[in-house]
Amino acid sequence: MPTVHLLDYVAGNIRSLVNAIEKVGYTVEWVKSPEDISKADTLILPGVGHFGYCCSQLAKSGYTEAICNHIRSGKPFMGICVGLQALLESSEEDSAVKGFGVIPGSLTRFDDSDKSVPHIGWNSANTSYAKSLGGKSLYGLRPDSKYYYVHSYAVPYRAGELEKLGWDVATARYGDQEFIGAVAKDNVFATQFHPEKSGAAGLRVIKAFLDSRRVSDLPYTPDSLLSQEGLTRRIIACLDVRTNDSGDLVVTKGDQYDVREKSSSGTETTDGKGGAVRNLGKPVEMAKKYYSEGADEVTFLNITSFRNCPVADLPMLEILRKTSETVFVPLTIGGGIRDTVDPDGKKVSALDVATLYFKSGADKVSIGSDAVTAAEEYFARGKKLDGTTAIETISSAYGNQAVVVSVDPRRVYVADPSSTSHHTIKTAFPGPNGEEYCWYQTTIKGGREGRDFDVRQLVTAVEAMGCGEILLNCIDRDGSNKGFDLELIRDVKAVVKIPVVASSGAGVPEHFGEVFEAANPDAALGAGMFHRGEYTVKQVKEHLYSKGLRIRKFEEDI
Repeated sequence: MPTVHLLDYVAGNIRSLVNAIEKVGYTVEWVKSPEDISKADTLILPGVGHFGYCCSQLAKSGYTEAICNHIRSGKPFMGICVGLQALLESSEEDSAVKGFGVIPGSLTRFDDSDKSVPHIGWNSANTSYAKSLGGKSLYGLRPDSKYYYVHSYAVPYRAGELEKLGWDVATARYGDQEFIGAVAKDNVFATQFHPEKSGAAGLRVIKAFLDSRRVSDLPYTPDSLLSQEGLTRRIIACLDVRTNDSGDLVVTKGDQYDVREKSSSGTETTDGKGGAVRNLGKPVEMAKKYYSEGADEVTFLNITSFRNCPVADLPMLEILRKTSETVFVPLTIGGGIRDTVDPDGKKVSALDVATLYFKSGADKVSIGSDAVTAAEEYFARGKKLDGTTAIETISSAYGNQAVVVSVDPRRVYVADPSSTSHHTIKTAFPGPNGEEYCWYQTTIKGGREGRDFDVRQLVTAVEAMGCGEILLNCIDRDGSNKGFDLELIRDVKAVVKIPVVASSGAGVPEHFGEVFEAANPDAALGAGMFHRGEYTVKQVKEHLYSKGLRIRKFEEDI
């Protein structure tokens, strides 16, 4: 098979890109030194994270000039995400560091006054401004397809500026801001989105670039697409994974984190734990199924395995590796992302653990109990960072979009707000003694231990530390099938600028429409209703579409 040269400078989940390249019929050869670039026919520069870190690392290692020479030679070059940003002249993210200057212009941060930042999710790459294309497709881009973006900085689109210099431009829109989603000129093609995480639509883009099909006919005449532009509503399939009593990793689901069958219907275990662990399927097979149904992301929560040593979690790493071979949407892994000690007594940092998961196929890591402890210490220091927490170290290396904090709050009812120091809300669902107010208590250890710390304190602290997304669970609603806790979601959305994923309680497709319309989360997550086969991801999306909400339609043909 033909060969593609790939430069990895600790760019996050590189495995997914390798799998995507191999999926479309090419093999990967790694660039290990600047000298290797001169031998490359086709070069791809991927990346996630910080503009300044990326450009500084490339310059320090002697790659900048070699990459620019490759581009000047006329040989094919593709940049992905930060790989596109590095081609610019500069970025507000780090004004002291210069880009390659291949593309004129600078990156600016999205305005977060009316929207969440980072910009995470599925958006367009519309080439309607590429007049030279004559209504055709640029490197497989289609006007009604959606592509996966994850970034805080972008190049604002200014009509005609780049086109005058010979660039073809594809744009996307976030809020009122139109920005550059992809650019192409001569031998250079660069995307702000991640094609390796964009399903069949992204695989089509990679294949078109590697096959040197710069322009091709669209298989249809597109309708008016103005109403389809913008970020879609994300639907995430979540798989709670743990070992059963036989030692096998299974997907499970329970009521308020109790994942064992009730003793009246399950087989008793010899250790007196109650019924057997509820087994709803095999993780890799179920992830592939949800991908085929149109899930926008897949999350694995490793809820009990290897709490003492996540580094030894070889079965879970294998699940990530296998899943990333066939599932080309973002994968999140949670469980055990913390400083630890391996079986030989060697200290392993949370960053090392996260790197292990990234190399195995994860795009994001989810931190739970350790985030609560870190947030408590942050407040104890007078809201000062110390730079050593898992959130800070991982986000510094891979960008805040790579760090999710999983929050497990429960309601504590009070008769009057003055009876607690915590932030309260007046609830439409009174407590057991008619209490009209409640506050949301954070918990650790899978909800088994409550803390004198409320959800607003937690989410504002982790946002300050560098978390890029909140996975907002609700112990009171978990496994209830009664719908999401809209009051909780609105309460959290009011105090953070980063994206919030609604979780816990979904039982029917209507619950997803309700949460998006009433609480406006950035994504919504389902688990049990999918695992039990009661409803599919496709049915949820069909319901959202019928309500006039923007969704990503599943594509099969690459």
